[in-house]
Parts: sequence; structure tokens; C-alpha cells
Amino acid sequence: MTANLLDFDLEGLAAFCEQLGEKRFRAVQLFRWIHQKGASGFDEMTDLARSLREKLPSVCAITGLPVLSRQDSADGTIKWLFDVGDGNAVETVFIPEDDRGTLCISSQAGCAVGCRFCSTGHQGFSRNLTTGEILAQLWHAERFLRQHLGKTERVITNVVMMGMGEPLQNYGALVPALRVMLDDHGYGLSRRRVTVSTSGVVPMIDRLAQDCPVALAVSLHAPNDALRDALVPLNRKYPIAELLDACLRYLPTAPRDFITFEYCMLDGVNDQPEHARQLLALLKGHGGRGVPCKINLIPFNPFPDSGLKCSPRSVVLHFGKILNDGGIVTTVRKTRGDDIDAACGQLAGDVLDRTNAASRLSQRRQQTEQPIRFVHTAKEKQA
Repeated sequence: MTANLLDFDLEGLAAFCEQLGEKRFRAVQLFRWIHQKGASGFDEMTDLARSLREKLPSVCAITGLPVLSRQDSADGTIKWLFDVGDGNAVETVFIPEDDRGTLCISSQAGCAVGCRFCSTGHQGFSRNLTTGEILAQLWHAERFLRQHLGKTERVITNVVMMGMGEPLQNYGALVPALRVMLDDHGYGLSRRRVTVSTSGVVPMIDRLAQDCPVALAVSLHAPNDALRDALVPLNRKYPIAELLDACLRYLPTAPRDFITFEYCMLDGVNDQPEHARQLLALLKGHGGRGVPCKINLIPFNPFPDSGLKCSPRSVVLHFGKILNDGGIVTTVRKTRGDDIDAACGQLAGDVLDRTNAASRLSQRRQQTEQPIRFVHTAKEKQA
């Protein structure tokens, strides 16, 4: 079976070259050609010995993902739909800004977590992506953007593992991919500029702190366990207190001195002033000293069958003001690419679901719709 060189971090590629009787510096050359220069064929690698260039095609290849479609937003955002086989497709999004170019990468075909507000979860789950499939998204996007924009220097400056899937439930493939992103012979990204987003897989947060600490973003979305149980089912296994403890353990090795908490604003569900005050008390008081953090408020992007609505902008701003006034840096995420369904929570791809997600989520929605609605207290009604 022909090896896909996108599956290897540098150590893995060095071991592969050793099996071919080649020295380590050949692996470094290959690595640079693939990830720095975007080479897709061995004939391009002019500093490799001719004998090696002739040998490589029989034992390995640089195999990207077939592109099913590309959509360009009016704001410059680009979304690709990649075919990962067996009826599954995943989405990747490039978000250009004045001072950076951010690529949002998928880690799974679908997602098994099933958060109420995420269209990926409603698609269900098929399988984990391989390291090569994770990196192929970055490899393709960087090559395309350099050609598209007529640039020779790196276009993608930031990577966020915030596409389809829960990255920490695909840990074995994730970590080698992160190492390639960080490697100076690969994409050379700073640890501060690579972010893993998680809904709260506590044991894997601890492992990531030891194996490859990068910036961490935690999908929180609720200030108490009862509400988070309904919105983020993983909370039933790893409740908020355990999750925040893991965040505190992560910080000593993290490239930033704070954790980012993501909070999707859902009309009448988690967006009331009392929720903001609970969230403030939770994050400032946990463990007696609080969790150093910043909060991103994310306007909900509606999709069919969610049964949820986006909080009015005035409500979002008031929520953020309570947090900012309480001493937690809080920003409202700007919606990008919503005209091509590329905004946060909209990535759905095309997944051959093995989990019967649609019926499960529909049943859970019917069961939880009433309990998760926020009820004003008499005191608040008077106010």
C-alpha cells in the first residue's frame, strides 16, 4: 500500500525515509517541499537525488483531498467542501482579515457530541479524519491561496480546529497534525496562533497540555450544569467544575496566559442578565481564584430543525457589558461568511451518519425545550 506523506509529522517521515535507506536530512527536504512549498509531485523536488525521486513514486505519494466545491463569500471568506470518501464530505473555511489569515479546519466527518446549536452535530457522525486528511485541508488551502492571491509568502497565519468535529475525540490524528503546523520545517506557525476548540473532553485536555500545548478554546455556552447538560451533552460526563479544573491545569504549559471561552448566544435560553451574572461569578470565583480567561460571544447562526433563535444584538451587547464591567475581557465575534453558510456553527458538510443523530436530537429537543427556557424571577420582572 502506497504511503501518503501528508500522514507523517517530521519524526514519522524520518522513520519512513530510514526504512528506504535514506538519511534524516532527506526527510527534512521532503517535509519542506510538501509543507513550505506546496509540492504535489516528486519531480518538483529539484534538490533531491534523481535516484530518490525515481524511487519515491513506487512507495509513496502526496495525496490531497478531492474538492467537491468552493464557495466565495462577498466578505472574502472562502469555503471548500472536501470529499473524504464513503459518501462523506467535510468543510474548511478561510477567513481573511487585515492582520491575519485564519483557516478553520475539520477534524471529523460529522460530530458525535450533538450540541443543540450546531448544525454539524445534527448531521450526525461518521468517522474520525486521518492526520493526512486534517493536514490536506491546510496544504490545499495554502497552495490555492498563494496562486489565487499571487503571493509567494505564507498566506495562512492562524489555524483554528473549529470546523466539523470534536478535535479531542480524534486525539491520535490531531497531535501529529498540530506538530506539522508548528514545525519550522513545516508551516512554522506559533503555538499562540494554533487553537484547538473543545466542548470539554477533560482527560484529553490534560494530555494535550503534556503532548502539544497550543491555544485552547472551550465551548462553554452556559453558566450552570443544568443548562449546559441540555445544550452540550458532554457536560453530563464532564461537568463544569471538572472542566474548569482542567483549564487551570492546562494554563501553566499553554502559550497564552488565559483560556478562551466560547459562548453561543441563544434567544431566551442562555442570554439573560442573570446568566451573565452567573457566568461572571463562576469564572471569577472558581477554585477560589478564578480562571484567567476571555470570552467570545457568538451570535447564533440559525439552521433548520434547531428550534433556536439568535439573541437580539442589544441583548448580546448588554450581556457582554455585564461581563466586561465585571472584569472579564469579552468580545462579540463578527459573523463572517454567513452568505455561504460558513459562519460558526453552520458547517454541516455531507455525512453518512452512523449515529441516527436526527431522530436522537429531535427527541432530546422535545424533552429539553421547556427546561432550558429561562424563567424570569419575580424580582427581575419588577426590575
